[in-house]
Amino acid sequence: MTLKIQGGRYLLLSSLLACHLAFAGDLPDPLITPGAIDSSITQENIQETVCVKGYTKTVRPPAYYTNKLKKSQLREYGFADQNPKHYEEDHLIPLNIGGAPEDRLNLWPQTRISEWNASKKDVLELKLYKLVCDGRVPLAEARQAMATDWIKAYKQYVQKTD
Repeated sequence: MTLKIQGGRYLLLSSLLACHLAFAGDLPDPLITPGAIDSSITQENIQETVCVKGYTKTVRPPAYYTNKLKKSQLREYGFADQNPKHYEEDHLIPLNIGGAPEDRLNLWPQTRISEWNASKKDVLELKLYKLVCDGRVPLAEARQAMATDWIKAYKQYVQKTD
């Protein structure tokens, strides 16, 4: 969309394009949160580990740990909104595909209030979990997709199948 301004010049309203882009905080800073895996989880043992019902409950870090880390990382990330209630301390590589449970390199304060929020990422996490456990996506591919750009992965694995 353009606006005609004085002198016949046109100004592109870049803010109108923002609806198609991710906001700050939608993706973690790769220098702070590059992602980390639990190296004991391999393609060969997923049926005995991550694909077992209830697995994530056995490895999920306690709330006192993630709440403390969230407050620290909100400062580290320098988000203008420092209200912890607006964020979920989330695993970049989810536990259900063998993300490292307590490694701060795999945890970041993910927004609950933007288009690309924690709830939307949860949908992708479940989709990839099912694909990995059904043998349709290799574990390493799913992990790499999450660590690289979970929004792109969402568009690839969730939106293309909707």
